[in-house]
Amino acid sequence: MGITLFASFGVLLVTAVPIGIALGLSVMIALLLDGGMPLEFLMKELTTSVNSFPLLAIPFFILAGEIMGRGGISKRLINVAESIVGSVIGGTALTSIVTCMFFAAISGSGPATVAAVGGIMIPAMVSKGYDRKFATAVVASAGSIGVIIPPSIPMVMYGVSGSVSIGDMFIAGIIPGILVGFGLMIYAYYYSKKNNYLGNGKKVSIRNIGREVWNAKWSLLIPVIILGGIYGGIFTPTEAAAAAVFIGFIIGVFFYRELKLKDLEDVFIESALLTATILVIVGTATAFGKLLAMEQIPNKIAESMLSLSSNPTIIMMSIIVLLLIVGCFMDTIAAIIILTPILLPVATLVGYDPIHFGIIMIVALAIGFITPPVGVNLFVGAGISGISLEVLSKAILPFIVVMIIILLIITFIPTLSLLLL
Repeated sequence: MGITLFASFGVLLVTAVPIGIALGLSVMIALLLDGGMPLEFLMKELTTSVNSFPLLAIPFFILAGEIMGRGGISKRLINVAESIVGSVIGGTALTSIVTCMFFAAISGSGPATVAAVGGIMIPAMVSKGYDRKFATAVVASAGSIGVIIPPSIPMVMYGVSGSVSIGDMFIAGIIPGILVGFGLMIYAYYYSKKNNYLGNGKKVSIRNIGREVWNAKWSLLIPVIILGGIYGGIFTPTEAAAAAVFIGFIIGVFFYRELKLKDLEDVFIESALLTATILVIVGTATAFGKLLAMEQIPNKIAESMLSLSSNPTIIMMSIIVLLLIVGCFMDTIAAIIILTPILLPVATLVGYDPIHFGIIMIVALAIGFITPPVGVNLFVGAGISGISLEVLSKAILPFIVVMIIILLIITFIPTLSLLLL
């Protein structure tokens, strides 16, 4: 059955079948050919796998991101970022990255971050003389921070799949997410200096920073409430997601007055479509993973990996290479559901903390957001800027290298993930 699962899944992916449908069809094919289990198995998993209180955080964070993206929050975060780094060489590119870091602490989604920030910053960079390919690559790569800095939808999935505290995962992602952002900023500065992309010509002013921070105070308060509430034990991550929706709505409608009641229909439709897509993947990936577990495939893979070497470094490097390859072809949510039961036991056997390994896994799969053919951020960025996916894929290669270097630093310095716990 295992061979049938992987073979049919591979063929369906190659033929460009959407990931959730490909997973479900491969399960159906395996069940039909094996004949030992009824097709009702798939139907049962599709319903029971999403019947989970922690998973309620996903639609709430998606809805919160949509509300905040339309409620004027993005513009104010951009103004704060520009007041801090806008005067530096490559200031507009650096502003884009810092804004993505801010928005990551609100949305929990890579594509949502690219859409919210890129719609404003890519045209702004192009208007100031930045190469369109570079401008798009900056936002697309920085958007991947959306799943590293908490709150993060993939972290919710890892917590559920690996029976790990979602709150601890959120806290552990703060320093690695900031580190990835700084890494991207260093390369953006280098490229901008090489190509003479100047800053905005304004001097950095504490008064100006203070004014922009004050204007964006409600936007900046959102991640403080979410993370502070979780870390302080006031509410669970799921309850925090619901609180984010409520706070974002109040700020967008009553404080900034940019979110109109007539906009809510579109907000709900977009959120429902994205939520449905993710939950279909969750259900089919869970069924796929259950069949693998019944065939003892996770145990066999773990044993084979451990038999290759007893050196933790070699084993972890093998895992990272596997995750980077999988990220090119598989949706992050599906990869987490399927691979966590396989790889987490291997990582813990060679001495890696489950929280630390979760961060490694999230960062490695976040790189998949900007690697073709599945890189979702590439599609969103290309759609905004109007350049082809092939051109963008070449322009983003240096950013991928930077993120891999940061991934290795996070992997071999566990303190970066565990310091705040």
